[in-house]
Amino acid sequence: MALSKFLDPKNDFCFKQVFGTEKNKDILIHFLNDILKFEGNKKITEVTFLKTIQDPEIAAYKQSIVDVLCKDQKGEQVIVEMQVGKHKGFEKRAQYYAAKAYSQQVIKEDENHKKLAVYAKLKAVIFLAIANFTMFPEKEAFKSEHRLLDTKTYEHDLKDFYFVFLELEKFKKTIDQLENLEQKWLYFFKHAEGSTFKEIEHLIGSDVIIRRAFEAIDQAAWTEEELNTYDQITKTRLDNLAVEQQKIEDAELRGEARGKAGEKIEIAKKMLSKKHSVSDITDLTGLSFEEISKLR
Repeated sequence: MALSKFLDPKNDFCFKQVFGTEKNKDILIHFLNDILKFEGNKKITEVTFLKTIQDPEIAAYKQSIVDVLCKDQKGEQVIVEMQVGKHKGFEKRAQYYAAKAYSQQVIKEDENHKKLAVYAKLKAVIFLAIANFTMFPEKEAFKSEHRLLDTKTYEHDLKDFYFVFLELEKFKKTIDQLENLEQKWLYFFKHAEGSTFKEIEHLIGSDVIIRRAFEAIDQAAWTEEELNTYDQITKTRLDNLAVEQQKIEDAELRGEARGKAGEKIEIAKKMLSKKHSVSDITDLTGLSFEEISKLR
């Protein structure tokens, strides 16, 4: 059972409970508008949750390859992904997710036998990722936005793909330095689990939705079954980290062993070149007679 009053929103199950359920739809809508800076007629006012994208090759590791998939009142799709562990090529996977969501619109139209001007009906896809690691080491900013632009004029002619990455490791602001809702959301993801009531009240201020988000991760409001699922996912992640750490340590030990063996061989070769006896070389390096003989 989790000891902290507040659960970790980075936990896969917790994230989906806060941002991927009908009862908390208002939290998702405000979060998207705050991060994407949507205002006026661009503002998202309603979302419909869609069945998340499935991939047979990835399903063995994760139930779905995106955490939240929804569409807004204009029909544009939004993918929201919480990525805790660092994965090589995650930016490529992000493009794959977006392309798959985009292409599935054609499949759905085709299934309904509405093939006329189907491509003209395709709606934009927004991919928003919260990454608990550094994705772009060369960039200092914790938020980066990526669009398809004309390389000469920088005009935004191809408008259907929009990627936003939030890198939590780069977010260094303290609770007293937060300037806007976007920064409050990043603080929420990075520090909610270990925050005190006093800090949370200071963070929330008059922001009703931020308060709703904290209420959603208050473990007092969760059922025992939900908490067990949360704890199991946390345990699985920690077990996986331990396995990966052991692999790294084993590789380092193998590397050290190979390095020491290489040093012994080099010493033996030099001693042989200077006509030292095999017994002397064996005493100094620990190499066997057979090993030294192979070096002659």
